[in-house]
Amino acid sequence: MIRNFQGMSLQSISIILISVLLTMSIHETAHGLVSYWLGDPTAKRAGRISLNPFHHIDWYGLICLLLFGFGWAKPVPVDSSYYKDEKTGIIWTAFAGPVSNFLLAFVNIGIYCALVVFVPRFVFTGIGSYLLELLRYSAILSAGFGIFNLIPIPPLDGSRIFWSFLPWQTYRKWMNPPAIIQIVLMLVIFSGLLSRPLGMMQSTVISWFVDFWSMVFIH
Repeated sequence: MIRNFQGMSLQSISIILISVLLTMSIHETAHGLVSYWLGDPTAKRAGRISLNPFHHIDWYGLICLLLFGFGWAKPVPVDSSYYKDEKTGIIWTAFAGPVSNFLLAFVNIGIYCALVVFVPRFVFTGIGSYLLELLRYSAILSAGFGIFNLIPIPPLDGSRIFWSFLPWQTYRKWMNPPAIIQIVLMLVIFSGLLSRPLGMMQSTVISWFVDFWSMVFIH
């Protein structure tokens, strides 16, 4: 379902924007950082190991993320020839983005639960309620962003993970698909066909994290 910003408060809009920018920045920074750890300086030289969201914005992906909760950022440049094991490096670098999103969601929910359990009076203040909503929304959005990017269709991270297990010739072919594939992906996103299945997976992941932290702080 398309998100309607009309009639929303400035507070709600600010929460959405902060969550979107944080989610994208952490995702792309994780790609660049892992690639750098594996010996590739390309992302660092391009200034992409940074939490500055303006270094990572893909405007079409940002619009999709704002409207549907599923989108993408500008891909971090990497040079896999620097890796000792090229295919393994590609897989780890691709995984880094979604994993960072799941970790962000996991940590946010942990902080949310800790605040509710240990400082209940604070959460009823204006700042407290704003912080809780920011933690909640960014956790949900980040989990959805991580799940969406695991779809094995270029240019999403899942394609680099899935196709890396196949011969190089096949991998290179699928990493440079005809433009029609990306157009179809955009149409599917805007149609809302992915919203229900991805939303169900998103809810499941969030429920796992809530159950874990509830067990830690309550039991």
